[in-house]
Amino acid sequence: MRRFSFFLTLALLGPGTALAMGDPPPAPPAAEATAPTVTVAPAVRAEVQARVPLSGTLVAREVVQVTPRIEGQEILTLGAEPGDRVEQGQELALLSDVTLRAQLAQADAELQRATAGVAQAESQIASNEAALTQAVAALERARSLRQSGSGTQAALDQAIAAEAGARAAAISSREGLAVARAAAAQARAARDIAQINVDRTRITAPVAGRVSSRNAQIGAIATASAGPMFTLIADGSIEFEGEVIETALPALRLGQAAELDVAGVGRITGRVRQLPAAVDATTRLGLVRVELPADERLLIGLFVSGDIVTERREAVTVPATAVLADASGERVQVVEGGVVETRAVRAGLLWQGQREIAEGLAAGETVIARAGAFFRSGDRVSATTEPQDAPPDGAMADNPGQTRPAAASGTPGEQASTASEAAAPLAAQAAETGARP
Repeated sequence: MRRFSFFLTLALLGPGTALAMGDPPPAPPAAEATAPTVTVAPAVRAEVQARVPLSGTLVAREVVQVTPRIEGQEILTLGAEPGDRVEQGQELALLSDVTLRAQLAQADAELQRATAGVAQAESQIASNEAALTQAVAALERARSLRQSGSGTQAALDQAIAAEAGARAAAISSREGLAVARAAAAQARAARDIAQINVDRTRITAPVAGRVSSRNAQIGAIATASAGPMFTLIADGSIEFEGEVIETALPALRLGQAAELDVAGVGRITGRVRQLPAAVDATTRLGLVRVELPADERLLIGLFVSGDIVTERREAVTVPATAVLADASGERVQVVEGGVVETRAVRAGLLWQGQREIAEGLAAGETVIARAGAFFRSGDRVSATTEPQDAPPDGAMADNPGQTRPAAASGTPGEQASTASEAAAPLAAQAAETGARP
């Protein structure tokens, strides 16, 4: 069987192979034998970013609860449902006002009575003032007559008493007017309260926004103890509330960009609106609020994860694997003219597999991308670059670790020579193992 496979191989390799199989393979150049091959990459200028990860949920920026301001009345109608957008002053519900309107009519009657009492008190004042004027005039005449000797002391005493009584009645009537006016004011306040209670049977939206929930039911009795009838999102503004680890909080600033992935919605970009004032002592996390653009797809409670971009700049970058670090600092292995140079650098941000080089390396210089720790300054290497976007010619699409045989090129003689070199190891193996069936 092995003999059959050997001759089948010779047949596939083509004419001239048998002659070439006896020739030894060409020896590699001395430089290639001594200089190891390394993968290198150029230092390029690219954007680098620093990000703080966070996760959380969507919440309302401002929640407005609508509760009944008058209790004990039946709910007659409802004018909004969850998800509806409402304007300020729009009717949300209507309560029964039969009892309250009766109380309003009673308050109106009491106000009318109090108003009439004021008018009566004013008339009494006028009457008493006239009586006082008459009593004062009678007293003056009695005194004149007494002084001329024509009047008696008894007549004078009677005039003095009448004047005093008239003055007291005038003062009492003025105080009675004050009492009547106070009663009228009280009746007017009671009437206003009754009117307010009637007006409160019409439940309206205190702000423009979006209805997030409704607890009211037609036929139920309105009461504040049962919770809010409606919950509104003021202006319909939804924002993100996320948790950030305490060690990352010093890097956060108001207005920083946040790139978020919202469940069921996708990528949303926002701005940091509020930073935490405290950190939870148990979880060691702080709550950050991110302002989001208006989007009807955003719903309270959706899960969100993402990052806050704390830094963004353009810098010289190399593959992260090219940067070596130990107790003495950070360094890269620069390759120039096939010779390795160990160079100290100051590395910065790590972003998408690239490392920022803040000092020590210029754009365009070439560094060893991997296994740089195995080389020292002065070592000679053979540089090769790794593929970036597409696999090299001959790469297997379904298995990146395999390569297809290269297509034959050149003259027929060159093709035969190439085939002979490829078949030499097969011939040697056949000679060692023998042609056994």
